[in-house]
Amino acid sequence: MGESPLMNATIADWGEHRLLAWLQTFSPAAVVGDDGAVLTPEPGRSLVITTDVLVAGVHFSDATTPPDAVGWRAMAANLSDLAAMGATPWAVTVGLSLPPHTKIAWIEALYGGMQRCLDRYGGAIVGGDVTRSPTPTIAITAFGQVAPAQVLRRREARVGDAIVVTGYHGSARAGLALLLGEIGRSDEGGNRWIAAHQYPQPRLDVLPELQKLTIGAKIAAMDSSDGLADAVVQLCRASGVGAVIEAAQIPIDPDLMAIIGPEQAGQWALYGGEDFELVLCLRPKVAAQFVEQLGPPAAIIGRITADPEVVIRAGHQTHSLDQAQGFQHFP
Repeated sequence: MGESPLMNATIADWGEHRLLAWLQTFSPAAVVGDDGAVLTPEPGRSLVITTDVLVAGVHFSDATTPPDAVGWRAMAANLSDLAAMGATPWAVTVGLSLPPHTKIAWIEALYGGMQRCLDRYGGAIVGGDVTRSPTPTIAITAFGQVAPAQVLRRREARVGDAIVVTGYHGSARAGLALLLGEIGRSDEGGNRWIAAHQYPQPRLDVLPELQKLTIGAKIAAMDSSDGLADAVVQLCRASGVGAVIEAAQIPIDPDLMAIIGPEQAGQWALYGGEDFELVLCLRPKVAAQFVEQLGPPAAIIGRITADPEVVIRAGHQTHSLDQAQGFQHFP
């Protein structure tokens, strides 16, 4: 069989209008075709709006991320931010900045990854924009809905709260290390880490259980996409509190610990980023119930303190969390 013309065509071959008309096929027909989408929120629900930008060479590369995974990760990053606010996905817009030589097949795979993510977690592409750029860039704005009393915010941490994480940390960094050849492993564990890097899972699944346990309570929350250490520090700064993190309680894949050792695994867990888990501050009793309901690897990893310093304790040693080790756009 011959190769489909779609596989070889580029944006330059198609032109802007044909490309836009084709991209609109990924959206519900009733909300595209005008200068903007008209949406009506459900009665009594608040809108949560978040934007995330992925740039080739900064957030992804052909060597580590196929276009399907780029699309999934771009969408998952926004849905994870919605989860961190307690919101469920509703609608998204997609802005593409691409070189003219970009193949239509690459864009098709990109949108395929985005659509698969939305099919799993909810929401629909309702518009966007396309422009020429020397560097591939994907900018997504996501809209979520949440009952006003169930909004999660960073500023709600209180002294005595338990700090909870919803899953393993360090796995996405391990997947990147495998793809870059920094470590070697080809069994189920390695595949699991690569999947964690290329196809992260936003933790929207935990919201119903969290809402049941915390009716009427204010909860501090953030996702850990920029690193667990960064999330804890930001929660504390927003709330005017400090924290003590117990290194031994951070959930790390045992297979990863066995391969690279506990010290390196601990560094990746704290600073590797892109794990897309939720970091929550809950009253101790509620935290224990929540972790029991989720089961391992969810865990309580520390507590909120009145002392504004954020420290990590490993055995008999205690030191400050180094937020600068995590991912920063402008170090």
